[in-house]
Amino acid sequence: MNKPVLVVDADHGDPRPSDRPVVDVAVGVLIAPDGRFLLTSRPEGKVYAGYWEFPGGKLEAGETVEQALRRELHEEIGLTIGAAHAWKVTLVDYPHALVRLHFCKVYHWTGELQMREGQHFGWQTLPVTCAPVLAGTVPVLDWLAAEQAG
Repeated sequence: MNKPVLVVDADHGDPRPSDRPVVDVAVGVLIAPDGRFLLTSRPEGKVYAGYWEFPGGKLEAGETVEQALRRELHEEIGLTIGAAHAWKVTLVDYPHALVRLHFCKVYHWTGELQMREGQHFGWQTLPVTCAPVLAGTVPVLDWLAAEQAG
């Protein structure tokens, strides 16, 4: 039996234990040469539709984080990425799922952005101008701000 995992509740920010199964998700923090980063909206029909997040998706059986990220970014936004640099991992307890987010920085890609699920996109700087932002995205914005502050 898995030990309880201490997670942050997505709606309240309160740490609490959980023994729910974990869904692993690969997330791309695409950073352009000018420092802007890509956020996309969650498409209609998905949980938290209209919320803004970094693009990515669930790992399939047998996939590594990088393999899942390559597949998801190609399927969802039409980009083929270069190296994916593992960066941070965090757990978020959403009401619908306990999600382990594997954030990777990506500095090189080819292709033109194609929002294949009807989502929107925006190249952002801090503070972001899109809202609402998904709970799992908030820590990343804080990490980026801390890096900028030096």
